[in-house]
Amino acid sequence: MIDTPPVWLLGFAVLVWILDAALDWGVGSGLLVAVGTGLVLLGCVLVGLAAWQFRRYQTTIIPHLTASNLIRSGVFAWSCNPIYLADAIILAGLCLRWDFLPGLLLVPVFMTLIQRRFILGEEDRLRTAFGAEFDDYAQKTRRWI
Repeated sequence: MIDTPPVWLLGFAVLVWILDAALDWGVGSGLLVAVGTGLVLLGCVLVGLAAWQFRRYQTTIIPHLTASNLIRSGVFAWSCNPIYLADAIILAGLCLRWDFLPGLLLVPVFMTLIQRRFILGEEDRLRTAFGAEFDDYAQKTRRWI
């Protein structure tokens, strides 16, 4: 298996979709579908903005690699992990879009998995690479939001 956050997001999305089909629980709310669609779009925009900043700062977007620059501006000014945050928003949006509210229980599970598999290691690499500069950033900026 390719161990990347998008693969985990896809896996969780498929799990929500399967559970939704198996349990057939929906409230049939057009409002939930609209809000869910909005969250998916918001998450996609957030991913795009963060990816643009990675490119602008000429540093890697690939987990498990060491960054060459510490990004502290733009979406990184209010979340240390805007792409992971966006992934969680997209997953929540899909749960609403597919009208499967119990799927929202998987969002914190997804976030915990991402934090343990990716974020903690990335923080260690950033601390090693940037020292006190990263510590200052991490102290002032939330991990998620």
